[in-house]
Amino acid sequence: MITLQHATGDEPVVPVIDFAPFREGDAPARQRTADEIDSACRSIGFLVIGGHGIPQDLVERAFEVSRDFFAQSEAVKTRAAPPDKTIPRGYQAFASKRLAATLGIETPPDLREQFFMGPPEDHGELVTAFPDAARFYAPNIWPDTPDDFRETMTDLYRAFERLGGQLMTAFALGLGLPEDYFASRIDRHFSTGTTNLYPALSTAPEEGQLRTGMHTDFGSLTLLLRSETAGGLQVQGDDGDWHDVPDVPGTLVVNIGDMMARWTNDEWRSTLHRVANPPTVDGTQPARQSMAYFLHPNYDSMVEALPGCVSASRPAAYPPIMAGEHMREKLVKRVV
Repeated sequence: MITLQHATGDEPVVPVIDFAPFREGDAPARQRTADEIDSACRSIGFLVIGGHGIPQDLVERAFEVSRDFFAQSEAVKTRAAPPDKTIPRGYQAFASKRLAATLGIETPPDLREQFFMGPPEDHGELVTAFPDAARFYAPNIWPDTPDDFRETMTDLYRAFERLGGQLMTAFALGLGLPEDYFASRIDRHFSTGTTNLYPALSTAPEEGQLRTGMHTDFGSLTLLLRSETAGGLQVQGDDGDWHDVPDVPGTLVVNIGDMMARWTNDEWRSTLHRVANPPTVDGTQPARQSMAYFLHPNYDSMVEALPGCVSASRPAAYPPIMAGEHMREKLVKRVV
C-alpha cells in the first residue's frame, strides 16, 4: 500500500490501495485488501483505488459527452430538469444547491452545475409500499442532445454499480461479516450517479462560497472520477486542516458516507470534505469536471449497528432508521 502525503510533507492523509487483488485474487489476497480498506475507513474514511476495472475509454467518453452537454445553452439544458429540485434526476442548474446546509451551516450556493441519474430498473413495488420513496426511484430524465449522452452515462452508471457492489463485499469482509452480508441490502438500491461541472471563475466568490461546501456524504459509499485541474477535492484531517486529495492517473476516490458510519457505530468515519475554489478567479483556470456514484441501499433497508460494532462498553450511538428516511432528511436541506 502506498500512502499519499500532504503537499507540505505532513503526516499521511489518504491511502492508495490496489483493488485488483480483491477483484482477481484468491481468498487470502481478497482478505488482505479488505483489511487495508477497513484500516483506511477507520482512520480517515477516504481511499484512492487503482485496479478498479472501469475501462479508461469509457471514462474518457463519459467526460467528453458531459462536457458537450454542459456546453449547451441554459435553455437547452433546462429541458432536462426535474419538476422538483429535490428529485435527484436530470439537470440541476448552477448555484442551485448548498451542501453545507445539510450540516446546518448557512453559505452562499455552491459553484457547480450537475446532471443526475438513478437506477434504470423500475422498483415500483417499493414506491407502492413506501410512497415517500417515489423521488428516489423516479424515472430518469434524459436530454435530447448530445446523441450519445444517455448510452454513455448509462454504461458508466452500470460500471460504477458493479464496482460499488464489489466494494460492499470488501466492506463486509473487512468488518468480519459474511461476504454477501450487504447483497440483500443493496439489490434494489436507489443509488445516484452524477456528472458535475465546476466552471472557470472570472469573479470572486462571495464570502464562504466554494465549488462545493463542506459536507459529509449521505449514503453507504461514494465513487469519484475527477479531471486533473486546480481547485479540487479536499478532506479535513484530525489536525483541522484541509488536505488535497491528489489526482492519481488511473485511479478513483472512494469514501464512506453517513449510512456506513451508522452501520459501523462510528468505527468507520464519514469525513468532512469539500471542493475548493481554484487558486485564481480571473477566468484563466480551466473548468473542473467530476463524475460520481453514490451507493444508497434499498429504501427499506434498516441502517443499524452491525454485529461486532456494539458492545456493553460501546452501545449503539444511533437508533435504527430506514435508508430512505435517512436520505429524505438530508436532501430537503441542501436545495436553495
